[in-house]
Amino acid sequence: MSEDNFWQPSANIEALKARASLYRFIRDFFSTRHVLEVETPIVSPFATVDPFIESLTTTLSNRYCYLQTSPEFFLKRLLASGSGDVYSLAKAFRQGEQGEKHNPEFTLLEWYRVGWDEHQLMEELEKLITLLLPSVDPQKISYRSLYLQYLDIDPHAVSLDRLKKLVRENMTIDFELPDKSTCFDLLMTHCIEPQIAKDFLLVYNYPVEQAALAKLGKNEQGQLIARRFEVYLQGMELANGYFELTDACEQKKRFDADVAYRENNNLPLVPYDKKLVAALAAGMPECAGVALGIDRLLMILEKKADISQVLSFTV
Repeated sequence: MSEDNFWQPSANIEALKARASLYRFIRDFFSTRHVLEVETPIVSPFATVDPFIESLTTTLSNRYCYLQTSPEFFLKRLLASGSGDVYSLAKAFRQGEQGEKHNPEFTLLEWYRVGWDEHQLMEELEKLITLLLPSVDPQKISYRSLYLQYLDIDPHAVSLDRLKKLVRENMTIDFELPDKSTCFDLLMTHCIEPQIAKDFLLVYNYPVEQAALAKLGKNEQGQLIARRFEVYLQGMELANGYFELTDACEQKKRFDADVAYRENNNLPLVPYDKKLVAALAAGMPECAGVALGIDRLLMILEKKADISQVLSFTV
Protein backbone atom coordinates (compact mmCIF):
# COMPACT_ATOMS: atom_id res chain seq x y z
CA MET A 1 0.00 0.00 0.00
CA SER A 2 1.38 3.41 -0.94
CA GLU A 3 1.97 6.18 1.58
CA ASP A 4 -1.04 8.05 0.20
CA ASN A 5 -3.32 5.11 0.97
CA PHE A 6 -1.96 4.14 4.40
CA TRP A 7 -5.30 4.94 6.01
CA GLN A 8 -7.31 2.41 4.01
CA PRO A 9 -8.54 -0.96 5.30
CA SER A 10 -6.27 -3.95 4.92
CA ALA A 11 -9.07 -6.22 3.62
CA ASN A 12 -11.12 -5.54 0.52
CA ILE A 13 -14.89 -5.20 0.59
CA GLU A 14 -15.43 -8.74 -0.71
CA ALA A 15 -13.51 -10.14 2.28
CA LEU A 16 -15.56 -8.01 4.68
CA LYS A 17 -18.76 -9.32 3.11
CA ALA A 18 -17.43 -12.86 3.45
CA ARG A 19 -16.84 -12.26 7.18
CA ALA A 20 -20.39 -10.97 7.63
CA SER A 21 -21.75 -13.99 5.77
CA LEU A 22 -19.67 -16.36 7.94
CA TYR A 23 -21.02 -14.74 11.12
CA ARG A 24 -24.59 -15.23 9.90
CA PHE A 25 -23.85 -18.87 9.08
CA ILE A 26 -22.35 -19.49 12.54
CA ARG A 27 -25.28 -17.92 14.34
CA ASP A 28 -27.78 -19.89 12.26
CA PHE A 29 -25.79 -23.10 12.84
CA PHE A 30 -25.91 -22.78 16.61
CA SER A 31 -29.45 -21.40 16.74
CA THR A 32 -30.81 -24.53 15.07
CA ARG A 33 -28.80 -26.62 17.56
CA HIS A 34 -30.11 -24.63 20.56
CA VAL A 35 -26.71 -23.39 21.70
CA LEU A 36 -26.96 -20.02 23.43
CA GLU A 37 -24.83 -17.10 22.25
CA VAL A 38 -23.39 -15.16 25.18
CA GLU A 39 -21.09 -12.18 25.65
CA THR A 40 -18.22 -12.16 28.13
CA PRO A 41 -15.98 -9.31 29.33
CA ILE A 42 -12.97 -8.35 27.26
CA VAL A 43 -11.14 -7.05 30.35
CA SER A 44 -10.38 -9.12 33.46
CA PRO A 45 -8.34 -8.73 36.65
CA PHE A 46 -6.91 -12.18 35.87
CA ALA A 47 -4.59 -13.30 33.08
CA THR A 48 -3.70 -16.61 31.51
CA VAL A 49 -0.73 -18.24 33.21
CA ASP A 50 -0.10 -20.54 30.24
CA PRO A 51 3.67 -20.16 29.74
CA PHE A 52 3.30 -19.97 25.97
CA ILE A 53 0.65 -17.23 25.88
CA GLU A 54 1.18 -13.64 27.01
CA SER A 55 -1.70 -11.33 27.93
CA LEU A 56 -2.03 -7.70 26.90
CA THR A 57 -2.34 -5.36 29.86
CA THR A 58 -4.40 -2.26 30.54
CA THR A 59 -5.70 -0.23 33.48
CA LEU A 60 -9.35 0.11 34.43
CA SER A 61 -10.46 2.43 37.25
CA ASN A 62 -6.88 2.45 38.58
CA ARG A 63 -6.75 -1.35 38.53
CA TYR A 64 -4.18 -3.34 36.58
CA CYS A 65 -6.13 -5.58 34.20
CA TYR A 66 -5.69 -7.91 31.23
CA LEU A 67 -7.39 -8.27 27.86
CA GLN A 68 -8.84 -11.74 27.42
CA THR A 69 -6.77 -14.27 25.48
CA SER A 70 -9.90 -16.42 25.27
CA PRO A 71 -13.42 -16.23 26.77
CA GLU A 72 -12.87 -19.74 28.20
CA PHE A 73 -12.83 -18.96 31.89
CA PHE A 74 -15.93 -16.77 31.75
CA LEU A 75 -17.78 -19.37 29.69
CA LYS A 76 -16.91 -22.08 32.21
CA ARG A 77 -18.22 -19.92 35.03
CA LEU A 78 -21.49 -19.64 33.09
CA LEU A 79 -21.57 -23.42 32.66
CA ALA A 80 -21.07 -23.86 36.41
CA SER A 81 -24.00 -21.51 37.05
CA GLY A 82 -26.34 -23.62 34.89
CA SER A 83 -26.27 -21.90 31.51
CA GLY A 84 -26.33 -25.09 29.46
CA ASP A 85 -24.69 -25.17 26.01
CA VAL A 86 -23.10 -21.80 25.16
CA TYR A 87 -20.94 -20.15 22.51
CA SER A 88 -19.10 -16.87 22.08
CA LEU A 89 -18.07 -15.12 18.87
CA ALA A 90 -15.78 -12.34 20.02
CA LYS A 91 -12.40 -10.62 20.01
CA ALA A 92 -9.41 -12.01 21.87
CA PHE A 93 -5.93 -10.57 22.35
CA ARG A 94 -2.44 -12.03 22.70
CA GLN A 95 0.87 -10.27 23.13
CA GLY A 96 3.69 -10.86 20.65
CA GLU A 97 1.64 -12.66 18.01
CA GLN A 98 2.21 -10.98 14.66
CA GLY A 99 2.74 -12.47 11.21
CA GLU A 100 1.03 -13.98 8.20
CA LYS A 101 -1.18 -16.17 10.42
CA HIS A 102 -1.22 -14.08 13.59
CA ASN A 103 -2.54 -10.70 14.72
CA PRO A 104 -2.49 -9.46 18.33
CA GLU A 105 -6.26 -8.83 18.07
CA PHE A 106 -8.22 -11.68 16.53
CA THR A 107 -11.66 -13.32 16.53
CA LEU A 108 -12.45 -16.58 18.32
CA LEU A 109 -15.48 -18.81 18.07
CA GLU A 110 -15.62 -20.83 21.27
CA TRP A 111 -18.36 -23.20 22.35
CA TYR A 112 -19.17 -25.81 25.00
CA ARG A 113 -21.45 -28.83 24.89
CA VAL A 114 -22.74 -30.16 28.22
CA GLY A 115 -22.68 -33.94 28.55
CA TRP A 116 -20.55 -34.41 25.42
CA ASP A 117 -17.04 -35.83 25.15
CA GLU A 118 -14.30 -34.65 22.79
CA HIS A 119 -15.24 -37.07 20.02
CA GLN A 120 -18.85 -35.87 19.89
CA LEU A 121 -17.60 -32.30 19.71
CA MET A 122 -15.15 -33.20 16.93
CA GLU A 123 -18.11 -34.51 14.93
CA GLU A 124 -19.96 -31.22 15.33
CA LEU A 125 -16.90 -29.21 14.39
CA GLU A 126 -16.40 -31.44 11.36
CA LYS A 127 -20.02 -30.76 10.35
CA LEU A 128 -19.59 -27.00 10.65
CA ILE A 129 -16.46 -26.96 8.49
CA THR A 130 -17.74 -29.37 5.84
CA LEU A 131 -20.87 -27.26 5.41
CA LEU A 132 -18.58 -24.34 4.60
CA LEU A 133 -16.10 -26.41 2.58
CA PRO A 134 -17.95 -29.41 1.10
CA SER A 135 -14.90 -30.52 -0.90
CA VAL A 136 -12.65 -31.24 2.10
CA ASP A 137 -12.16 -34.79 3.34
CA PRO A 138 -12.02 -34.92 7.15
CA GLN A 139 -9.81 -37.54 8.78
CA LYS A 140 -9.45 -38.37 12.48
CA ILE A 141 -6.01 -39.47 13.60
CA SER A 142 -4.41 -39.89 17.02
CA TYR A 143 -1.39 -37.81 17.98
CA ARG A 144 0.51 -41.08 18.40
CA SER A 145 -0.31 -42.25 14.87
CA LEU A 146 0.66 -38.87 13.44
CA TYR A 147 4.10 -38.92 15.08
CA LEU A 148 4.69 -42.55 14.18
CA GLN A 149 3.78 -41.82 10.56
CA TYR A 150 5.93 -38.72 10.06
CA LEU A 151 8.70 -38.99 12.67
CA ASP A 152 8.75 -42.68 13.61
CA ILE A 153 8.43 -42.02 17.35
CA ASP A 154 5.80 -42.78 19.97
CA PRO A 155 5.16 -39.41 21.68
CA HIS A 156 3.75 -41.12 24.80
CA ALA A 157 6.90 -43.21 25.31
CA VAL A 158 9.76 -41.13 23.88
CA SER A 159 12.41 -39.65 26.17
CA LEU A 160 13.22 -35.94 26.40
CA ASP A 161 16.77 -36.61 25.17
CA ARG A 162 15.46 -38.36 22.05
CA LEU A 163 13.09 -35.46 21.38
CA LYS A 164 15.89 -32.90 21.77
CA LYS A 165 18.06 -34.86 19.36
CA LEU A 166 15.22 -35.04 16.82
CA VAL A 167 14.61 -31.30 17.04
CA ARG A 168 18.28 -30.50 16.47
CA GLU A 169 18.43 -32.90 13.54
CA ASN A 170 15.58 -31.11 11.80
CA MET A 171 16.11 -27.43 12.59
CA THR A 172 18.64 -24.91 13.79
CA ILE A 173 17.89 -23.50 17.23
CA ASP A 174 19.83 -21.11 19.45
CA PHE A 175 18.12 -21.78 22.78
CA GLU A 176 17.88 -24.57 25.32
CA LEU A 177 14.99 -27.02 24.94
CA PRO A 178 13.44 -27.05 28.42
CA ASP A 179 10.79 -29.76 28.17
CA LYS A 180 8.88 -32.24 26.03
CA SER A 181 6.05 -29.83 25.29
CA THR A 182 8.39 -27.34 23.62
CA CYS A 183 9.92 -30.13 21.54
CA PHE A 184 6.50 -31.42 20.48
CA ASP A 185 5.46 -27.91 19.38
CA LEU A 186 8.62 -27.41 17.33
CA LEU A 187 8.39 -30.82 15.67
CA MET A 188 4.73 -30.24 14.83
CA THR A 189 5.24 -26.81 13.27
CA HIS A 190 8.51 -27.55 11.45
CA CYS A 191 8.27 -31.22 10.52
CA ILE A 192 4.63 -32.30 10.42
CA GLU A 193 2.52 -29.27 9.47
CA PRO A 194 4.34 -28.80 6.11
CA GLN A 195 3.49 -32.41 5.23
CA ILE A 196 -0.23 -32.07 5.97
CA ALA A 197 -0.75 -28.84 4.03
CA LYS A 198 -3.50 -30.35 1.87
CA ASP A 199 -5.32 -32.23 4.63
CA PHE A 200 -8.24 -31.72 7.00
CA LEU A 201 -7.08 -33.53 10.14
CA LEU A 202 -8.70 -33.86 13.55
CA VAL A 203 -5.85 -34.91 15.83
CA TYR A 204 -6.76 -36.35 19.24
CA ASN A 205 -5.20 -37.99 22.35
CA TYR A 206 -2.38 -35.54 23.07
CA PRO A 207 0.65 -36.17 25.33
CA VAL A 208 0.02 -35.49 29.02
CA GLU A 209 2.68 -32.77 28.84
CA GLN A 210 0.25 -30.83 26.65
CA ALA A 211 -2.91 -31.47 28.64
CA ALA A 212 -3.55 -27.75 29.32
CA LEU A 213 -7.15 -27.77 30.62
CA ALA A 214 -8.12 -31.25 29.40
CA LYS A 215 -8.95 -34.33 31.43
CA LEU A 216 -6.51 -37.23 31.35
CA GLY A 217 -7.39 -40.70 30.09
CA LYS A 218 -5.84 -43.76 28.45
CA ASN A 219 -5.49 -44.70 24.79
CA GLU A 220 -5.97 -48.10 23.17
CA GLN A 221 -2.40 -49.02 24.12
CA GLY A 222 -3.10 -48.28 27.79
CA GLN A 223 -0.88 -45.17 27.76
CA LEU A 224 -1.81 -42.09 29.75
CA ILE A 225 -2.97 -39.31 27.40
CA ALA A 226 -4.63 -35.89 27.49
CA ARG A 227 -8.18 -35.87 26.13
CA ARG A 228 -7.42 -32.92 23.90
CA PHE A 229 -7.79 -32.43 20.15
CA GLU A 230 -6.64 -29.96 17.53
CA VAL A 231 -7.85 -29.36 14.00
CA TYR A 232 -5.50 -28.74 11.08
CA LEU A 233 -6.85 -27.51 7.77
CA GLN A 234 -4.58 -26.92 4.79
CA GLY A 235 -1.54 -26.89 7.05
CA MET A 236 -2.91 -24.38 9.56
CA GLU A 237 -3.84 -25.07 13.15
CA LEU A 238 -7.47 -24.00 13.19
CA ALA A 239 -9.04 -25.18 16.45
CA ASN A 240 -8.14 -26.53 19.88
CA GLY A 241 -10.55 -28.48 22.09
CA TYR A 242 -10.78 -30.51 25.28
CA PHE A 243 -12.87 -32.93 27.21
CA GLU A 244 -12.84 -30.31 29.91
CA LEU A 245 -11.17 -30.59 33.29
CA THR A 246 -13.80 -30.26 36.05
CA ASP A 247 -11.68 -31.01 39.14
CA ALA A 248 -10.99 -27.78 41.06
CA CYS A 249 -8.00 -29.21 42.95
CA GLU A 250 -6.38 -30.47 39.75
CA GLN A 251 -7.07 -27.12 38.06
CA LYS A 252 -5.34 -25.24 40.89
CA LYS A 253 -2.44 -27.68 40.74
CA ARG A 254 -1.98 -27.00 37.01
CA PHE A 255 -2.25 -23.24 37.50
CA ASP A 256 0.39 -23.42 40.26
CA ALA A 257 2.65 -25.48 37.98
CA ASP A 258 2.33 -22.88 35.22
CA VAL A 259 3.16 -20.09 37.68
CA ALA A 260 6.23 -22.04 38.86
CA TYR A 261 7.33 -22.57 35.24
CA ARG A 262 7.01 -18.85 34.59
CA GLU A 263 9.04 -18.02 37.67
CA ASN A 264 11.76 -20.53 36.84
CA ASN A 265 12.04 -19.27 33.26
CA ASN A 266 11.95 -15.53 34.03
CA LEU A 267 8.56 -15.02 32.39
CA PRO A 268 6.12 -12.33 33.59
CA LEU A 269 4.23 -13.40 36.71
CA VAL A 270 0.50 -12.81 36.43
CA PRO A 271 -2.52 -13.70 38.63
CA TYR A 272 -4.50 -16.75 37.62
CA ASP A 273 -8.29 -16.85 37.70
CA LYS A 274 -9.28 -17.93 41.21
CA LYS A 275 -12.93 -17.51 40.25
CA LEU A 276 -12.58 -20.34 37.74
CA VAL A 277 -11.23 -22.62 40.46
CA ALA A 278 -14.18 -21.63 42.67
CA ALA A 279 -16.62 -22.32 39.82
CA LEU A 280 -15.17 -25.81 39.32
CA ALA A 281 -15.42 -26.43 43.07
CA ALA A 282 -19.07 -25.39 42.95
CA GLY A 283 -19.65 -27.96 40.22
CA MET A 284 -19.14 -27.44 36.49
CA PRO A 285 -20.93 -30.14 34.48
CA GLU A 286 -19.03 -32.65 32.35
CA CYS A 287 -18.57 -31.05 28.95
CA ALA A 288 -16.41 -30.63 25.88
CA GLY A 289 -15.28 -27.27 24.55
CA VAL A 290 -13.40 -25.93 21.54
CA ALA A 291 -12.00 -22.62 20.29
CA LEU A 292 -11.80 -21.97 16.54
CA GLY A 293 -9.83 -19.15 14.90
CA ILE A 294 -12.28 -17.28 12.69
CA ASP A 295 -9.65 -15.20 10.88
CA ARG A 296 -7.72 -18.30 9.84
CA LEU A 297 -10.93 -19.98 8.70
CA LEU A 298 -11.67 -16.91 6.57
CA MET A 299 -8.19 -17.07 5.08
CA ILE A 300 -8.96 -20.59 3.89
CA LEU A 301 -12.48 -19.76 2.68
CA GLU A 302 -11.26 -16.69 0.76
CA LYS A 303 -7.96 -18.26 -0.36
CA LYS A 304 -5.85 -15.54 1.27
CA ALA A 305 -2.19 -16.01 2.20
CA ASP A 306 -2.00 -13.31 4.88
CA ILE A 307 -4.32 -12.69 7.84
CA SER A 308 -4.31 -8.94 7.11
CA GLN A 309 -6.32 -9.69 3.96
CA VAL A 310 -9.35 -10.78 6.03
CA LEU A 311 -9.10 -8.09 8.76
CA SER A 312 -10.71 -4.72 8.21
CA PHE A 313 -7.71 -3.10 9.92
CA THR A 314 -4.54 -4.56 11.45
CA VAL A 315 -2.89 -3.36 14.64
